[in-house]
Amino acid sequence: MDVVIPAIAKDLGTLPHVIEGVRKHVAHPIGQIFVVAPENKKIKAVCKRKGCTFVHEDTVLPLRKKHIVYHSKKWERSGWLYQQLLKLGSSSFVGQQHYLVMDADTVLIRPHRFYVDSKQVFYCRGWSQPEYFVTYRKLLGKKAPRPRSFVTHYMMFDKEKLESLKNRIEERHGKKWYKAIIASINRKKQFGFSEFETYGNYVYSLNPGKVRLKSALNRSLFSSPSDLSQSKISKLAGSYRSLSFHKRKDYIRTESKQPAKN
Repeated sequence: MDVVIPAIAKDLGTLPHVIEGVRKHVAHPIGQIFVVAPENKKIKAVCKRKGCTFVHEDTVLPLRKKHIVYHSKKWERSGWLYQQLLKLGSSSFVGQQHYLVMDADTVLIRPHRFYVDSKQVFYCRGWSQPEYFVTYRKLLGKKAPRPRSFVTHYMMFDKEKLESLKNRIEERHGKKWYKAIIASINRKKQFGFSEFETYGNYVYSLNPGKVRLKSALNRSLFSSPSDLSQSKISKLAGSYRSLSFHKRKDYIRTESKQPAKN
């Protein structure tokens, strides 16, 4: 599979570790690793050093961040939404049938498989934002099955299934899928759409028997990956599958500690 990592300048401290975690812990052959970002010399330097391909975000969609108005007096979510659309739009340039999207602040610390016994594996958590499902129903005209939450900082996309999702949205709304998403969001709500929740629930609705759900066991930290010794990471790997290194001002909610499960 290919790998897509959307990034901006504030991700420079975690990006190299995200790339290393993918190469070490994704138990499938990796094709290319694409870093989707605005023009940035330092991000390009990381790509060159780590053997990744830089993709300018302006080339992914016929849409720019400046075209999205999604904010209030207290919060700004335009870039957050734009990055989600970039993840879905990355199917236009990846070469493999499957591509793994990684958030640029999340590092895998245990082996991950995304297909097991012909079933797609989704890593899940126990809570979500209610508005995600309101938008899902607007987009697709039906209630999301919601077996668990699919919002866990990374996800593998199947281009064929993703294309099916986009086609359904476009047929229902009579406009391009990304325009339909923007139009369907209640922009008075801070959390109006989730690409992972939408795709995961759509795939699950097609054939639940072809989907396997596993606990994500993600741990949020407010330090830097460079601050953790290998022994500390190994200890954390006893309870968690991944670590997310959030900035405090961007962090919304901390997941409670969960015991390790298969």
